[in-house]
Amino acid sequence: MENLPVEVIGNILSRLGAARDVVIASATCRKWRDACKNHLHKLSFNSNDWPVYRDLTTSRLEILITQTIFQTTGLQCLEIFMDDVDEFSAAPVIAWLMYTRDTLRSLFYNVRTTPNVNILEKCGRQKLETLMLAQNSITGVEPSYQKFPCLKSLSLSNVSISALDLSLLLTACPKIEVLVLINLEIAMSDAQATMELSSPTLKNIHVEAISLDKFILEADSLEVLQLKDSTLELFELISKRSLRHLKIDDVSVIHLDIGESTEHLEVVDVSNFTIMWPKFHQMISKSSKLRKLRLWGVVFDDEDEIVDVETVAMCFPQLSHLSLSYDLRDGLLHYGLQGSSCLENVVELELGWTVISDHFSHWVEGLLERCPSIKRLVIHGLVSETKTPDECHTLANFTSSIVRLMRKYMHVNVLFVYE
Repeated sequence: MENLPVEVIGNILSRLGAARDVVIASATCRKWRDACKNHLHKLSFNSNDWPVYRDLTTSRLEILITQTIFQTTGLQCLEIFMDDVDEFSAAPVIAWLMYTRDTLRSLFYNVRTTPNVNILEKCGRQKLETLMLAQNSITGVEPSYQKFPCLKSLSLSNVSISALDLSLLLTACPKIEVLVLINLEIAMSDAQATMELSSPTLKNIHVEAISLDKFILEADSLEVLQLKDSTLELFELISKRSLRHLKIDDVSVIHLDIGESTEHLEVVDVSNFTIMWPKFHQMISKSSKLRKLRLWGVVFDDEDEIVDVETVAMCFPQLSHLSLSYDLRDGLLHYGLQGSSCLENVVELELGWTVISDHFSHWVEGLLERCPSIKRLVIHGLVSETKTPDECHTLANFTSSIVRLMRKYMHVNVLFVYE
């Protein structure tokens, strides 16, 4: 250890991350103290790492963080996650940001400040590449191009911001690639809640717990679109056929328009969502490169709709993973399995039920017959704690049917997941 270069020791301390561990380790000797001062790149103050943080008063915690930060000279990553702290005073927060701003590349901060601190202003025009901000307010974003010339990842959670300020903020990040928006308090200038965002470099966006009338996103380079737990009347994506991953989970949207950007889709993952299958299929039908299709817990807008295997096989020849879980209605099973086209490349099949019926085992059998390359079958089921005799009988019949069926598919690995 004595022969280790001080720069290497600095890297070791940076990998520890947690501020408490760094302080303890740096007390080893003068060389380690020097490494902490001049070559430490990362500090993390997280209430989950050290429960004692929760027992300190706010003022004592502010002093502790200030003293630790001021013992360093080249921090590149600063994380302050204090879930049990209501708010910090503005003065120490400003001091932390001003002291580290010239070298900081990543900032993660989730404590409210009083009065509110314009963190964007303190970090602008520097080397910052990643910003995760929570429990704060953002106001008065200036329409200044390249305010954040190096920022590639921006995450806002439980943040109050106007639609205009968010749009201006995105414009001020000419290299932005990842955008995460979670449970924003969005201030609107008119009665209609409309948000319009535009970025030529954005590749990945995650939108969660947001309610809007209109959400219009123009992103020519977008590859990943994730919508979760949100209510939208209209979502429109304007892109240049770069989208590769579409994930929708528990979203209410009246009009979903992703335009002509589906040609290169590789993954479509939709769950807890009401869909019009013909319209939805038409939207993704040009995705000939699709490898994974997951429709889980979906509800069809028309009771007579069902996912037909023939259409899936014809449109998605490269499909390797297929996951389906929806209510199987009487009389529709045959329609869903009609045709003769096989899912030649499907190696993993996931099937599930919420209310088990006698149709389920026939559905499993019909799908297996259409998957000649199948290697793994996963069956998900919801089993209630109190079961009627009919439910027990149906479950027993299903189990017996699967045992008989799998004798024909000895090469298939079968997994049952019950909740």
